[in-house]
Amino acid sequence: MNSSLETSTDNQSTSSISRRRFLAQTGLAAASTLAVRPTLAADAGAKIRLGVIGCGGRGSWITSLFGEHGGYEIAGVADFFQDRVDTVAAKFQLKPEQTFTGLKCAEKLIAKGGLDAVAIISPPYFHPEQARTAVEAGLNVYVAKPIAVDVPGAKSIEESGKLATKKGLVFLVDFQTRANEFFIEAMKRVHGGALGEIVFGESSYQCGRLGLKGPIGTTPEARLRNWAFDIALSGDIIVEQNIHTLDVMNWAMNHVAPVRCTGTGSRKVRVDVGDCWDNFQLTYEYPNKVGIAFHSRQFDCDAPGGIINKMYGSKGALLAEYGGNVMIRGAGDTFYRGGRTNAIYKEGTQTNIKTFHELIGKKDVANTTVPVSVKSNLIAIMGRMAAYTGRTVTWDDVMKSKEKLDAKLGSMKA
Repeated sequence: MNSSLETSTDNQSTSSISRRRFLAQTGLAAASTLAVRPTLAADAGAKIRLGVIGCGGRGSWITSLFGEHGGYEIAGVADFFQDRVDTVAAKFQLKPEQTFTGLKCAEKLIAKGGLDAVAIISPPYFHPEQARTAVEAGLNVYVAKPIAVDVPGAKSIEESGKLATKKGLVFLVDFQTRANEFFIEAMKRVHGGALGEIVFGESSYQCGRLGLKGPIGTTPEARLRNWAFDIALSGDIIVEQNIHTLDVMNWAMNHVAPVRCTGTGSRKVRVDVGDCWDNFQLTYEYPNKVGIAFHSRQFDCDAPGGIINKMYGSKGALLAEYGGNVMIRGAGDTFYRGGRTNAIYKEGTQTNIKTFHELIGKKDVANTTVPVSVKSNLIAIMGRMAAYTGRTVTWDDVMKSKEKLDAKLGSMKA
């Protein structure tokens, strides 16, 4: 379990990040009664005691952002690799008994007790099990995208979100675009009819190859170090990285599920590490014969990159770029100037950290980020299924899928 590596789109360990650099690298039942501090509910001003699962590049970076917020106390960290844990523990002056390693480090952290919440920044393969364990132990959950690598995992997250609401817990999924004022306003206008009838669209994620985080190899340890290149651990680039643009695509379509998807992809350029593909080209068909072309790459080819969504309607067009401009082109009231989102990577995360804190304080457990994130995750998996099989995949096919990816990590220390 665990993140010794940052996610593909989120792999910067510094608090300042340029868009260009971003694109280029882009037994617990008994313990559960001890997991939530009884004083938190009584003292609204108490700091939230947070455990962080995953201490890689993004994990250590986001831990710093939680610390800078002022409303959290970093009370424990977990990662498979000792060196990752040691680095974060030293920064936050954690005691040895507050650090946990091994394949079951998340479970060890949660079972230790004394936490109010966990932030799950581990490889996506582990998210469903870790989230479920945390919710069952009575903890609020902040989880990085993507939430899962397969359909059963996505459904598990959906159930954990429902259980969290039932137990009075907050469950938040960290998508930066959904916390950005320009994306929020643009989508409000799109759903209000600013584009008129949506006719077709385009969704793309073009970036260079990612950097290695350790020696290349096929051992479980080497795969975990470079998990972003491993299909079982990451879900492939369309799920782990491209989900950002697919989430915006489905947001624009007001979260209606696509009818079907067809297309292809391959592994042609970046073939020296892992087994992930390095490009995808697909067509998602939505109701009323609305076709949206999707394409992505994750290799260097000296060409412009970007995370871009374009939606064309009878009255106007939505033009949105993660890290760039967000606007609606059209006449009269349709036009929306929007603005630039240059700092969205950091500011979006900071906003979500702030929102997580506020929701816990208000005991607002509607957990609205869960169902939309599950839908986007399933749409990404739908595209992977279509490309891998070379056939048209329907939404019904996706919802019936019981395939579970197996990371085959059984030989690693628990």
